[in-house]
Amino acid sequence: MSDGFHEVRLPLRLSLGASGGPGRRTEIVALSNGGETRNARWADARRRYDVGTGLRGLDDLYELTAFFEARRGQLYGFRFRDPVDHTSAAYGQAVSAIDQVIGSGDGTTTLFELIKTYKDAGGATARRIEKPVEGSVVVTIDGTPLNPGAFTVDPTTGQVSIMPEFTPAPGAEVTAGYEFDIPVRFDTDRIEISLAAFKAGSVPSVPLVEIRP
Repeated sequence: MSDGFHEVRLPLRLSLGASGGPGRRTEIVALSNGGETRNARWADARRRYDVGTGLRGLDDLYELTAFFEARRGQLYGFRFRDPVDHTSAAYGQAVSAIDQVIGSGDGTTTLFELIKTYKDAGGATARRIEKPVEGSVVVTIDGTPLNPGAFTVDPTTGQVSIMPEFTPAPGAEVTAGYEFDIPVRFDTDRIEISLAAFKAGSVPSVPLVEIRP
């Protein structure tokens, strides 16, 4: 994702007031007997946001415009922190190294991908995390924490590389905790700004869309 992507984050004060979240595409076919069948068109959710709702003053408006120009509109992607879902832990809880299972050892594998699983009694879905916050990742093997020097993390891909001397044994559970951003781009090449309307409480729509691999 390095081509066409800038490893910079939208300023937090703008993202904290954003609206939006995950979306899916489901095909629903009505049957002749009055029933229906449902098919998932997308394997994974795709998130959309509007950061216009996060603007609180002219300083914010100027900063967003400058950020938009630096990305050249839709051309370059960037990092965005979801105001609600941005850690491996449940909302409001501290990150823990046992938050998420990211793999199981086989005695040879040392490369793992960060994953976040959403589940309840009815089902589960796993999401690959590609943009961890640098320095935030903690890892355990079978509940034993690894020292920072025992593994490395690529903050641009979310891949965790464990040093050979700490290779997980067969069946050993590898878990991780982390903070993360979402790779997004502007979903428009134009921002409509009216100072009179903005001062009157009307904010421009500035849509973002998640970049999927």
